[in-house]
Parts: sequence; C-alpha cells; structure tokens
Amino acid sequence: MSMLTPPGMGGKYRIKGDRYPRMRRSRGRGKIIASSVAAVVALAVTGWGTLQLIDIFSGGDRTASASDGRDDGPSGCASASASASRAAKKAAPLPSPGSVEVNVLNATSRAGLAKSTADELKKRGFKIGKVGNAPKALDKKVKKTGVLIGAPGTGSAAGLKVLGTQLDGADTRLDKARKGAAVDLVIGEKFKKLEKEGAAARTLAELSKPSPGPSATRC
Repeated sequence: MSMLTPPGMGGKYRIKGDRYPRMRRSRGRGKIIASSVAAVVALAVTGWGTLQLIDIFSGGDRTASASDGRDDGPSGCASASASASRAAKKAAPLPSPGSVEVNVLNATSRAGLAKSTADELKKRGFKIGKVGNAPKALDKKVKKTGVLIGAPGTGSAAGLKVLGTQLDGADTRLDKARKGAAVDLVIGEKFKKLEKEGAAARTLAELSKPSPGPSATRC
C-alpha cells in the first residue's frame, strides 16, 4: 500500500500519481440538518405569535382599564363610609338616668322590695315615680327577675334601654295603652338585687356608642 493511501481504505482507493479520491458528504445527512433548522425556526415563530395573541386578548383590557383611570372600588367604599357616618350621626343618643322616670312595682310576696330597689335606683341617678305593689294582672305572675314596661315611642323605648342595664334577665314589653315616657320596673320572683353599679355603667356606656356602619366591603 502506498504511503499516500488514507488509512482504513485498504486497497480500494490507491493514490497513484496526482489523482486523489474525492470524499463527498452524504446528501441524506444534509437534508436532515436542513429540516431540523426549519422546524426550530417554525416553532419559534409560532411561539412568538401565540404570546402576541395572549397579550391582545388578556393584557389589552387591563391596559385600557388602567389608562382610563377608572376604579369603582375606592369611590364605592367612600360612599359606604359616608353613609355609615351619616347614619351614626343621625342615631339619637340614649338619655341619661336622670331623665328616665321609673315606677318601681313589687310583684313578689317579699315586703319592702319595691322601696329598697327604688332607693338604689335613685342613688344611681334615676328619677323615681310611683313605688308600690304591682297591679293584679302581674302580682305574683312574673317568674323572671322582672319585667320592664313602657309606651311605644322613641322616648319610652330609650328609657327602657337605659333601665335594662340595671337589671339582668328581665323581659321588656311595650304597652300600646300607655302614654308618656315613664317606664315601669316590675320586680319578679327571681330578683335578688340590681346589677353592680360599675357593670351597669359600663353596659350603658357601650350602648351609648354610635353603631358602626356595615363593614362587608373592604377598601
């Protein structure tokens, strides 16, 4: 074998004189490479187009909304807050104990209970009206600590709330036949004593606070 013969070709290709064997690249391999490059380019173009469509159909609305500068949330929250504030200001404050006239009536068989209870209420600032036994319709028929009775109307209803802070577990009734703002405290069988003055004062303070507006919507 000649020294110029490429290794591995044995005696098939012998270089003789100035003639050399031509090494040609396989045509099949070139087609595979070209097809692969074309596929990659096509995928890239397709992906870019998809991203553009997504941006058009989703991001466009957000951009338009932001450019318009419209945001109903804060204005709606502001309106709700203003309405709640106006409602709180319009709510009538509860009267002070000194402006509530209370009739203390004893519906139990325990003597002197109406007077001792009336004296305690007077010390707490209430205006005391009639003190005595309960009417026959209620005498020995009030099973709870007591019952508070008043006329329908803003004045009497507010007075019942104030008086209700002094007695736990009492029922409240509105008598359509009554007139005026005075309220009755009818002492019942389960009555032992009035609520502690400090606890009653705290309860009254809580009731006197303006009611907050609706908080369902957060700003």
